[in-house]
Amino acid sequence: MHTDEDVLSPGFTPSPAPSATGIAEDAPRWKRNVAVFLTGQTVSLLGSMLVQFTVMWHLTILTQSGSVLMLSIVFGMLPQAFVSIFGGVWADRHDRRLLIIGADTTIAVATLALALLMLSGVDDLWLIYAALAVRSTFAGIQTPAVSAMIPQIVPATQLIRINGINQSIQSGMMLLAPALAAAIYANFDIVAVFFVDVVTALVGVGLLMLVRVPRLVRSDGAFPPSYFGDLAAGLRYIRSRAAVRWLMTMYAVTALLVGAPSYLTPLMVTRTFGQEVWKLTANELFWAVGMLAGGLVMAVVGPRVRNRIALVVGAMLAAGVLTAGLGLSTNLWVFFALGLGIGVTFTVMSTSAMSILQETVEPEMQGRVFGFVGIVLTVSMPLSMVVFGPLADAYAVESLLLVAGVLLTSFVVAMLAAPSTRRSLASVARPTGTAVD
Repeated sequence: MHTDEDVLSPGFTPSPAPSATGIAEDAPRWKRNVAVFLTGQTVSLLGSMLVQFTVMWHLTILTQSGSVLMLSIVFGMLPQAFVSIFGGVWADRHDRRLLIIGADTTIAVATLALALLMLSGVDDLWLIYAALAVRSTFAGIQTPAVSAMIPQIVPATQLIRINGINQSIQSGMMLLAPALAAAIYANFDIVAVFFVDVVTALVGVGLLMLVRVPRLVRSDGAFPPSYFGDLAAGLRYIRSRAAVRWLMTMYAVTALLVGAPSYLTPLMVTRTFGQEVWKLTANELFWAVGMLAGGLVMAVVGPRVRNRIALVVGAMLAAGVLTAGLGLSTNLWVFFALGLGIGVTFTVMSTSAMSILQETVEPEMQGRVFGFVGIVLTVSMPLSMVVFGPLADAYAVESLLLVAGVLLTSFVVAMLAAPSTRRSLASVARPTGTAVD
């Protein structure tokens, strides 16, 4: 029996919990399956990011209206948050690969329809809103299915490495997509971007069809009588497992208090350091490079970490300190470096927490758990802007960043001060199968 304080002790190795994945490291062709899967998802993600940036720019240039941009965010994000509730249930009841294929295909069809309508001269704003809503709706089906499918094709000992690689790829897309979207939009038009997205979605679907996914067998036998029965079972599962609840809470709090800096730093740059475009561009690049570096770090050293919870907690503390540092910074390059550091720590935290959930949550429950994780992330980031955005018009951004950093640091300290919390987190500090060299 371990003590409450053991969770943050470097040498602590709690009793192993049952593995949530049945894929062995010597399973045939698992590396090939993962490579094909990540390649397809990367191609599809690139197309989605091209549309995201281009629609934002197009609406800004066309209307120069804050209300229009606000509506685009509402239609582009809220449906995903709502549908994720049911998307997680479907991911546990049905073939996850087919769900991803169906969602990607439907998004491609909606995007193609929008492109053809705009080619014919119909360019009403409601069409763009409708397309954004369709894309967001099916993203709510696709996202939990993707998160839950990864442990089906990746050995438990390699999950943190694969998640680190996946995070690095996504961060790399954040560097590539704006430049590519600008080139296509400037030389052609928004319709050309839509056609590119259709092609990338079809490529992603084609590659996913080549991936062999083991059949998921539910331990509870027959399905509950309704989807709502499955949903209720997912809620009961999360409520009965304190470690899962705390990991989701840590996700939410970090997204709320790190989301604010990510939105407000451009405003601080223009108010404090000048309005030159290169400064705004450099700010975005430093954050993106930090996230890319964090993913690479986790891919290389993640499997060697003995205590995953200590890594999550340490990354959250570092993010709080660095965020407070943003508010205190008076030098532009120090400000950029702090942003890079936050990008690293946020990626380390999220990659580690995701890997812990994938390794410890039972396979037949992962869709529902990741559906709720998707809701947490989808709602937390915009909510942070709803809170901090208006405050930035009344107070200095520096003071808001300082407050956000202090709040995040205080939350971690208060969390660790509770013995029951330390016991809960200790139970998943080192999941079964973690290879330590």
